[in-house]
Amino acid sequence: MAHVNENYLKLPGNYLFATIAKKVEAFSKAHPEANIIRLGIGDVTRPLAPAIIEAMHKAVDEMGKAETFRGYGPEQGYDFLRQAIIDGDYKTRGIDLDIDEVFVGDGAKTDVACIQEIFGSDLKFAVADPVYPVYLDSNVMLGHTGDWNAEKGIYDGVVYLPCTAENGFKAEPPTEDVDIVYLCNPSNPTGTAMSKAELENWVKTAKEKKFIIIYDSAYETYITEPDVPHSIFEIEGAKEVAIELRSYSKCAGFTGTRCSYVVVPKACVGYKADGTAVELNPMWNRRQCTFFNGTPYVIQRAAEAYYSPEGQKQCLADVNYYMENAHIIRDGLVAAGFTVYGATNSPYAWVQTPNGMKSWDFFDLLLEKAHVVTTPGSGFGPHGEGYLRLTAFGTKENTIEAVKRIADLKLFK
Repeated sequence: MAHVNENYLKLPGNYLFATIAKKVEAFSKAHPEANIIRLGIGDVTRPLAPAIIEAMHKAVDEMGKAETFRGYGPEQGYDFLRQAIIDGDYKTRGIDLDIDEVFVGDGAKTDVACIQEIFGSDLKFAVADPVYPVYLDSNVMLGHTGDWNAEKGIYDGVVYLPCTAENGFKAEPPTEDVDIVYLCNPSNPTGTAMSKAELENWVKTAKEKKFIIIYDSAYETYITEPDVPHSIFEIEGAKEVAIELRSYSKCAGFTGTRCSYVVVPKACVGYKADGTAVELNPMWNRRQCTFFNGTPYVIQRAAEAYYSPEGQKQCLADVNYYMENAHIIRDGLVAAGFTVYGATNSPYAWVQTPNGMKSWDFFDLLLEKAHVVTTPGSGFGPHGEGYLRLTAFGTKENTIEAVKRIADLKLFK
C-alpha cells in the first residue's frame, strides 16, 4: 500500500497565486473585452539587461564547442560566481566571507523550502504574519506544524509574529522557544523594512535563545533609506545565528531565468539533542551534494554579468524604473484617500481596504470594476486581513492607468 504524505492534506486550498490565477481566468473568459492590468504576482516585465544577454550568448557558444563544453558543474556553484557574489554583495559592505560559505541555487523559493531539511524533524518555527506563503506551506508539507485551524486561519504549533500598523508591520522576536525564524527584509508582502537597530535586537535575541534566523534579502536592491541594512551580516554577531538567502529575480529580472544563493557562515551552529553544537555549513553542503546537480553554467555566467560595471548600471536602471512605479502607486492611492504602507524600500505597496472591506471582497471589486488584479492580504495570513498587496513590476503606463482606475471608483466620499 502506497501511503501518502498526509501533511499535504493539511493545506486548506490551492497555493495563493494559483487561486488568484483561476479567478482572473474565469473573469477574463466572462469578459473578453476587459483590459486587465496585473499588479498582483510579483513578476517582472523589463527584459534582461544587455550585459546579461551578452554573457548568456557567449556561454551558449562555449557549450557548443568540445574544448569549452561544460557538463556537471559543482553543486555549490562555480567559483567565478561565488567570488563575484562575495566581492559585489559583501566586501562592498565590509563583510568578509569565505568562498565555501556561498552556495549557488536555482531560485530563492526552492532554497527557502529546502533549508529546513538540515534541522530536526521536531522543528518549531516562527513566521511574521502576514508572511510569504512558501515559508509556511513548505513546513506544513514536511510535517512541522499541527492541523489547520480554520476558525483562526492558522496552523496549530506555529509561532505567528503579528505585523500590524501598531508595530509598523515589523515582526518582533518571539518570546517563546523556537528553532528557526523566517525573516524577509524588506518585507514581502508589506513592503516595510527593519532598521539596523531593530535587526541588532533580533540578532541579540537569537543568540540568547539559540534560534537561527533564515534571512531572505531578495529585495535588498530596492532599499533607499540609509539605516536599513542590505545584509543581516552587517550586524555584529549575525554570522553565528543567521543564514541569508538572496535571489536574482527582482534585482536582475531572473524570474524566468532562475538563480539564487544561500550564505551559510561556518560560525553558524545548530544543536544536537544533547546540546552539542554542530556547524550548519557542512550539513547544507551535504544536502546540496545529495539532492542538487548545480545551477546551469549558462545561468551562472548570466548572474556573474550582473556584477559587471555594465550589468550593475543596467540592472539598477530597471530597479529605479520599478521604484518609480512604486511611488506612483503609493502617492496616487494616498491622494485618492487610501492608507498605504511600504513602497519606500520595496517594490510592494501594502494598501488598507476601504471602509473595513474584507481583502477578497476588495480584490473582487477591483477586478470587476477596475479590471485590476491585486493580491488579497488575507492570503498572506490572518493579520493580512483588511489589506491588499500591489506590485510595482508592471509597465509605467499600466501602473499609471491602474491607479487612475482605482481612484476613479471614488471609494472615499
